[in-house]
Amino acid sequence: MKYPHARLLVFSKVPEPGQVKTRLIPLLGAEAAARLYSDLLEDTLRKSVAGGLCPVELWCAPSDRHAFFRRCAERYPLRLYRQGEGDIGRRMSVAIRTALQGATHAVLIGADCPALSAADIDTAIAQLAGGTDIVLGPAMDGGYYLIGMSHHHPQLFDAIAWGTPRVLEATLERCRDNGLAWFCLPEYIDVDTPEDYLQYRAGRPSR
Repeated sequence: MKYPHARLLVFSKVPEPGQVKTRLIPLLGAEAAARLYSDLLEDTLRKSVAGGLCPVELWCAPSDRHAFFRRCAERYPLRLYRQGEGDIGRRMSVAIRTALQGATHAVLIGADCPALSAADIDTAIAQLAGGTDIVLGPAMDGGYYLIGMSHHHPQLFDAIAWGTPRVLEATLERCRDNGLAWFCLPEYIDVDTPEDYLQYRAGRPSR
């Protein structure tokens, strides 16, 4: 394993119809939107473990005991954790803090960025190992698909307007205000909206 002291954290929900990719339901329907989410997660997990970069953790909502996640753990070498309570910022902060209690570097990703590659994850961990404070993967919607750090920085997750086009900008402002050095990976799409989906289907996952 290339980075045995790092951890890759994958955030995921149970792909239940009507509960995931809700903005795609008008285009695809609830069942197809849930299948898309499941397919994207499967692809993410495959890429996460294929390179043998570091131990992988699947952070689950609403419960790590759900049969879907148990099947994921049977197919892939990963550990299951339950996401905590609160908004996405609090849950990410807790997951990274928990991972860094036993690891040197933590990289957290979602399950809906098909362009993200094992090489990108490798670059993120290498940047952290080289002393960069924060690594971010900018998403085209103004958010980010990846965040990594070697020390817990809860101020990057507090009072952020999640789900808005200013998430990345606000996070970078916090980095500047706290004197943190950052590195940005390529800008990719998160498949959240009909426009994202059509771009994804057309084979244009990045700028």
